[in-house]
Amino acid sequence: MAKVAHGWDLTPAEAVAVQRDLRQQIEAGDRFGVVRHVAGIDIGFERSGTITRAAVCVLSIADLSVVDFALVTMPTRFPYVPGLLSFREAPAALAALARLTVSPDVLIYDGHGLAHPRRCGVASHVGLLADIPSIGVAKSRLVGTHDDVPDRKGAWCPLSDHGEIVGAVLRTRVGVQPVYVSVGHRVGLDSALALAMRCTTRYRLPQTTRWAHRIASDADGFAVAERACAARQPAGGVK
Repeated sequence: MAKVAHGWDLTPAEAVAVQRDLRQQIEAGDRFGVVRHVAGIDIGFERSGTITRAAVCVLSIADLSVVDFALVTMPTRFPYVPGLLSFREAPAALAALARLTVSPDVLIYDGHGLAHPRRCGVASHVGLLADIPSIGVAKSRLVGTHDDVPDRKGAWCPLSDHGEIVGAVLRTRVGVQPVYVSVGHRVGLDSALALAMRCTTRYRLPQTTRWAHRIASDADGFAVAERACAARQPAGGVK
């Protein structure tokens, strides 16, 4: 799958060095074709963090219906270390991506890309290793500062860190907290904002993220997605 690879049995110091190396290979501009399918990834942990659970859900960009999904569980191989989340999540995420029968054109990761202390968050890391265009849409800020975002759907302002624009703060719904959008790999910031809005309906988070989370944590969501894939019919919005 990947054109870039590295080992996973790393110390935190070695992981930081890998991030710095990968940062040089991340493409922060548009390099993707027609987007027909977009995927969301949700990661959870079981048994006090010893098991990692990854759900990937592929939606049609045309109507945000479910066309494919995969759910993987595997032993957790890296401890929780702030700033090194991708080394904890990425192995399971990549394993789930490998099980898909419909290849996504873009990944929307529930996390950060360039909006990271070393400019290599999980959205960039997974996108680079999978060689799939990717963006990060996170619920909270990791780095940077920003102005207040107007309370209007689609409004945004730059997220800056040490004088560098590393992402954008996007209002996806009036009256609720904004989300933090950043470049992952092979998708520029303007396109990342457009994709995030295209995949957002009346909720704060994109449907890609909502479906992946539902499949990972809700037996009913898994069943609905399974029926939708079997019938290749729109599954409707996530309730």
